[in-house]
Amino acid sequence: MNYISLKNIDSLDKWVKQALKIKKKPLKNKKLGKNKTLGMLFFNPSLRTRLSTQKAALNLGMNVMVMNFTNEGWTLEFEDGAVMNQGASEHIKEAAEVVSQYCDIIAVRAFAGLVDKEKDNAETVLAGFLKHATVPIVNMEGCTGHPLQALADAITMAEYKTVHKPKVVLSWAPHPKALPQAVANSFVEMMLLQDADFVITHPEGYELNPEITKGATIEHDQNKAFENADFIYTKNWSNYTDYGKITNNDPNWTVTAEKMALTNNAKFMHCLPVRRNVIVSDEVLDSENSIVIEQANNRTYAAQLVLQKILENAE
Repeated sequence: MNYISLKNIDSLDKWVKQALKIKKKPLKNKKLGKNKTLGMLFFNPSLRTRLSTQKAALNLGMNVMVMNFTNEGWTLEFEDGAVMNQGASEHIKEAAEVVSQYCDIIAVRAFAGLVDKEKDNAETVLAGFLKHATVPIVNMEGCTGHPLQALADAITMAEYKTVHKPKVVLSWAPHPKALPQAVANSFVEMMLLQDADFVITHPEGYELNPEITKGATIEHDQNKAFENADFIYTKNWSNYTDYGKITNNDPNWTVTAEKMALTNNAKFMHCLPVRRNVIVSDEVLDSENSIVIEQANNRTYAAQLVLQKILENAE
C-alpha cells in the first residue's frame, strides 16, 4: 500500500473517524511499528510535515531516519538511459533500492519546480521512488498534491463543523513568491468527496488544473463567495495556465476581519506557514475563529493513520 494521493483512501469518512480515535489514544498501537523504520527524504524544507510525521512514527513505535537532499546526499538522476556526465552523481534506480533495504516505509517530499508544467505533473521524484523502491511510499507533498495535509484538513473540519452540510470556501490570496498548487489541489480533491457547499474563489486567470476542479463552483467575487460560509480555507498558488508565474498580487484579496464578517461566523484555516498581513490579517489569524494551530496538530494523526494502515497492510 502506498499513500500518494487521496485516491488511495477507500472511504474518507471512515478514515476521518479512525483518525479521531487515534487522536484520543495515540499510543494504543505503540507495538505495531516495533523494529520497523520510516525513512523520510526531503528535497524541500519542512516544519509541520517533518515533525508531525516523525511524531506519528514514534507513536507507533517505529524508528525514524531523516535525510535532507537540499544539503545532504548525492544529486539524483531520474531519467532512464541518461548519460551521467553532468551534475547528478547517483541514479534513482540504485538510490531507491538501497534506501528500501534500510527502511520499511519511505516518505518523500519534493515540490514543483514551477518551470516545466509537464515535468511537474509527471511527479518525477515521487514516480522515481514508486518505480524503483521495493517498500511502500508516502507522499509528504509532491508537485501536484499534499494528501497528508488534506487528510488533516478533513479531520479538523469534522471536529469543528456545526451543520451537516457546511459551506466551505477555498480562497486564493496574494503572496510575494510563486507557490505551487499542491495544497490547493488536494484540498479541492478532498472537498469533492464531502457533502458540502464548496466554492473556490480566486482572481480571473488563476484557475487550478481543470481536471482537478471539475464539478466545483468557482466564484471570482471573493466577497460574494464568503457570504454565509462556515469555513474559509485560504491559500496562495501561482498561475497554472501561465505556469508558475505571479500575474496578480492584488492586496484586496487578503483575508481581513471585514471579509470574515460576511461569513456565518466561519472558522479560518490555513496549512501554514502563513505570511501575516499578506495572506491574512493579524486580527483574523489571532482570533478565536482561527483554527490553524489545531489544524497543524491534526497533521500528526493524519500521518499516524496512514502509517498505521501501511503497517497493518504489510502484516
